[in-house]
Amino acid sequence: MTKYYTVGKIVNTHGIRGEVRVITVSDFKEQRYQPGNTLYYFVNHQQVDGKPLTVASHRTHKQFDLLTFEGHHTINDVEQYKGGLLKVPEDEREPLPEGEYYFDQIIGCQVVTDAGETLGTVETILTPGANDVWVVKAPGRKREILIPYIEDVVKEVDVDRKQITIHVIEGLLDE
Repeated sequence: MTKYYTVGKIVNTHGIRGEVRVITVSDFKEQRYQPGNTLYYFVNHQQVDGKPLTVASHRTHKQFDLLTFEGHHTINDVEQYKGGLLKVPEDEREPLPEGEYYFDQIIGCQVVTDAGETLGTVETILTPGANDVWVVKAPGRKREILIPYIEDVVKEVDVDRKQITIHVIEGLLDE
């Protein structure tokens, strides 16, 4: 079964000529929204196969990306897509530069210290500003451990083994 990743959500129509407003959640919108590219429309996360939609045009307006799809020329043609998700199959994900990872590659990884102590599993990722923060659920601890994704702390990420090795800096494990 093909795995799909969300690149945007259709939040509304725009005008009467078949444009849709999209809130994009991909760092690669220039590639994703190239005319001729196929995106897959999903009504919800449980749907197995998406409906293929071929991008006819793309432009930006305020904080939205505006798209039209081939064969959809009026507001009536695209009204049905409001609230749906636009996705791409896993094999179309853009390769990332070394040291950068997709969230799903990090979430679920086991975190160990460079001294060999197992701390727990990455549950989620926060993006508060200058660097990401990996939230680790640690058995036997009252609070989660917040791991800043910085060079001084994260020493090795092995996505194949689902393991992250960190160096514990002062205050990192304080409760």
